Amino acid sequence: MEEKLKRSKDERVLSIRDLNISFETAAGTVKAIRGARMDLYRGETIAIVGESGSGKSVTVKAVMGIMASNGKIDSGTINYTFINGNGEKETVDMTKLSEKEIRNRFNGKHIAMVFQDPMTSLDPTMTIGKQITEGMILHLGLSKQEAEKRAIELLEKVGIEDPEKRFRQYPHQLSGGMRQRVVIAIALACDPDILICDEPTTALDVTIQARILELIKDIQKEKNLSVIYITHDLGVVAKVADYVDIMYAGRIIEKGSVDEIYYDPRHPYTWGLLASMPDTDTDSTRLLAIPGTPPDLLEDIVGDAFAPRNPYALAIDFKAEPPMFNVGGHHRVASWLCDPRAPQVEMPVQLMEKLQKMREEVGLAPMDMKEA
Repeated sequence: MEEKLKRSKDERVLSIRDLNISFETAAGTVKAIRGARMDLYRGETIAIVGESGSGKSVTVKAVMGIMASNGKIDSGTINYTFINGNGEKETVDMTKLSEKEIRNRFNGKHIAMVFQDPMTSLDPTMTIGKQITEGMILHLGLSKQEAEKRAIELLEKVGIEDPEKRFRQYPHQLSGGMRQRVVIAIALACDPDILICDEPTTALDVTIQARILELIKDIQKEKNLSVIYITHDLGVVAKVADYVDIMYAGRIIEKGSVDEIYYDPRHPYTWGLLASMPDTDTDSTRLLAIPGTPPDLLEDIVGDAFAPRNPYALAIDFKAEPPMFNVGGHHRVASWLCDPRAPQVEMPVQLMEKLQKMREEVGLAPMDMKEA
């Protein structure tokens, strides 16, 4: 972990700044992404976490150039740094390219995505082999025979037994776990720099989930891949992430290393997410939930979007949007509670107990109640 926490600027592969995305609907304009900022470095994993509709998938789909037809990037930059065909480092702003340019130049070859449901990612009319070799022939210029050999090796790498047989089969002939492994093989076929995993294990049972996560980690380590996980499952985040971005109502409201987010969360929304995680270790039988519902992004948001659901909201939360406060290390929090002038607020006791146990399990010192 310490190696990655240094984060050399020379190794930054993706830099998103002040990204604003909206969608035109019959009911009006939905401001789906509001000033998102994010950095991804070579070999590290970032998890983007939040409730449904918080903007997680929209953000990465903008990177891939696969947004819905009614969506548009209003402002901001998505700078991707890569080694071009001449062996030189090049940076391009993806917001300045057409979707066709992104698909032809970058998707699959440089940036690849693993989707939540493998059945919607795979073409039921094409064999597994054809779906894996397509990108290799197009982007890498391999012959059919070379691509077939590489595809069979990939199937073996992702843990599929009898890869020669599976190569000639169709998606419906494989189990859910095997289909997801095929999707990962397709994503890795052209040796991308960035692998985006959008809820990659949601449709799978717990045992298969663990194997898929372990597989992605192993391949990441071997190829020094940069990985973005989109998830609402904080249990998955704890297993895979180096850094965590908590997203709410189209804005990143807390970010930091996985240790900072899990052992010293500062935003009341993050408290709610962590407290609502079921576990068998704490004495309480009550599961906490975040009250209320997310804001309607058709409406202009005044102040902090989380204020109406925040039991610790201050008067200023309803008037002004909080800036990102630096609370030490890589930890940044968009909450007026982190302003030095704000009153001291302690996190819920049930969450404190849960975090204390988590700290004990990994050998960290107990939390001071004032840390929150």
